[in-house]
Amino acid sequence: MSEKRTVLVTGSAGFIGYWLSTLLLQHGFRVVGLDAMTDYYDVQLKERRHAMLLQNAGFSAHIGAVEDMDFVSDLVSREQPEIIVHLAGQAGVRHSLDAPRDYVTANLVGTFNIIEAAKQQAVDHLLMASTSSVYGANTKMPYAETDKADSQMSFYAATKKANEAMAHSYAHLYDLPVTMFRFFTVYGPWGRPDMALFKFTKAILNGDPIDVYNHGQMQRDFTYVADLVEGIRLLIDTVPQRLDRVPDGDSLSPVAPFRVVNIGNASPVALGDYIAAIEEATGRVATKNFMDMQPGDVPATWADTSLLKTLTGYQPKTDVRTGVAAFVDWYREYYDVS
Repeated sequence: MSEKRTVLVTGSAGFIGYWLSTLLLQHGFRVVGLDAMTDYYDVQLKERRHAMLLQNAGFSAHIGAVEDMDFVSDLVSREQPEIIVHLAGQAGVRHSLDAPRDYVTANLVGTFNIIEAAKQQAVDHLLMASTSSVYGANTKMPYAETDKADSQMSFYAATKKANEAMAHSYAHLYDLPVTMFRFFTVYGPWGRPDMALFKFTKAILNGDPIDVYNHGQMQRDFTYVADLVEGIRLLIDTVPQRLDRVPDGDSLSPVAPFRVVNIGNASPVALGDYIAAIEEATGRVATKNFMDMQPGDVPATWADTSLLKTLTGYQPKTDVRTGVAAFVDWYREYYDVS
């Protein structure tokens, strides 16, 4: 079904956007990449990702911000994508403590512009990134898409929940099919330097201590990036539709072609075990600086991925030791570290 179709991927020079664009190109899609190349982290890393994507004739790169409505509208009108996958936005729970306005402009204004452009273009399917952080203070685990999620613990999470609400209203009003993904702690090669795996690996290889929050008493549902983007690819053709009766366990809206889907590994891992996997892959022992929990963080995440499996037949499966080793191999090669 994917031959010759055009997908607009926002955040295409980002970690997940790069991996998704690579996969879609392999499956015969024409990919239009959009990225602002912001300096939130190393721009050269983003440029390298785009450079590799540009080796495929099916990929085109466009530099601009989703906050620029005229730019977004012109791009969508010109390229006429059948599908939009919106991954661009300001990431990071901790950065939202210092720079909340960045999240208003990128995540609220920028996402509104994408939704409006998708409506104007009448795309077949709009798919957008949300986060496991929207579950906030929920204590029932694993997190299911049908659980109430109204207690966000960070402003980052609040903007993502607002994105879901905005998208639902457009789905209802304009019959715009929308799928929201809630991602769970994505990691892997070409990852973001602000994420734990990147920081831990760099510090351990340099012989520097690592900061371990909540004194290591944390669990995360670590999800390998290749597994994550495979889930997204499969959901592209799983287009929400209005139904008279919503199936049990489905997050499909009763009033709109709108659905929320968890994409996670469904297997929470203790932070100590994650660090042990990095130590094994690097052949070094970490010096740990134990610290209190940071504001906005949660002690554990765990995805119920039964809806993803029901819809696509797919279940992410890469174990942490394998995924971490792949990242460390990439890191050593990219930064020429022995």
